[in-house]
Amino acid sequence: MSLQDSIIFAGLTDQGLVREHNEDSIASDSALGLAILADGMGGHKGGEVASAIAVDTVLSVLKKSLPGITHGQTDEKTGYSLESMAIEAAIKQANLAIYQASRGNIQYEGMGTTIVVLLFYDNRVSIAHVGDSRLYRLRESKLEQLTRDHTLLQELVDRGLYTRAEAKQSLNKNLVTRAVGVNPAVEVDLMEDFAFPQDIYLLCSDGLTDMIDDGLIEDSIRNYRSNLNRVAAELVTQAKSHGGKDNVSVILAMPIKAYPANNGWLSRIFELFS
Repeated sequence: MSLQDSIIFAGLTDQGLVREHNEDSIASDSALGLAILADGMGGHKGGEVASAIAVDTVLSVLKKSLPGITHGQTDEKTGYSLESMAIEAAIKQANLAIYQASRGNIQYEGMGTTIVVLLFYDNRVSIAHVGDSRLYRLRESKLEQLTRDHTLLQELVDRGLYTRAEAKQSLNKNLVTRAVGVNPAVEVDLMEDFAFPQDIYLLCSDGLTDMIDDGLIEDSIRNYRSNLNRVAAELVTQAKSHGGKDNVSVILAMPIKAYPANNGWLSRIFELFS
C-alpha cells in the first residue's frame, strides 16, 4: 500500500519577529513517509547552512537506503529496526558533512544544528533526534512529548533541581548538550512505536515551544485537526503572537488509514489487535 495514500503531511517555517535570518530547515517526502526538521546555530548564517546540510543530507541518504530495506528485520546489536538504523546512519553522515564544512570556512566555525526525524513504515514509526527540537503525538485527544530535550536544563530537571515550570522561565533553557555537526561524532536518540490512523505527529523547533505551552499546542491541533495546513498556520501564528522571538517551524503528519508493508510481519500483528 502506498504511503502517499495513507499519510498526510503539512509543514511551515517562519522567520519570526526578531531574528534577521531563518536558521530552520524542514522537509517531508510523502513517498518515503518521512519528515525532517532542523534548527541551526552559529554566526554569520552558519545556522542556516548547518540546518540545510542536515536536512538535505538526511533526505538524500534515506532516498537511497530506505527502498532496499526488508521490513520487519532488526539490527542484532541494538535491537532497533533497520529503518531506525538507516536514519541514525544518515544523521551521522550529516554530522560529518557539517563538521567538515565548518572546518573549511572560518565564517562557519562551530556551526551546528538540532534535528528530529520521523519515518512511517509498516504501521510503525521510527523517531530520531539530537538537540531540543521536539516531536509530539496527539492520540485520542491527548498530547504527549515523545522526545527528550538534550539541554543542560533538562538534565537539571531530571536531577530534581528544577521543576518543569521553573525550567520554562530559565534564561539558560536553550543551552543544548548535543548537536549535529559540532563534533566529528554524534550520539542519536532513537525510539520506535506502532502508529494508528488519526494519530497526529508534530515536529517543531524551540521557536514554537519557547513561546507557547503544551496546552495551547494541544488545543490548536485538536481544534483544526481536520486540516493540517490550518494547524501549522495556527501554531506559527500563536508563536508569533506570543513574541515570535525565534524562528518557528512545524511539520505535522497523520496516518489516515493503516499502511502495512507487503513483506512486513509486524503489520500482520498490528492488524490482529487494531
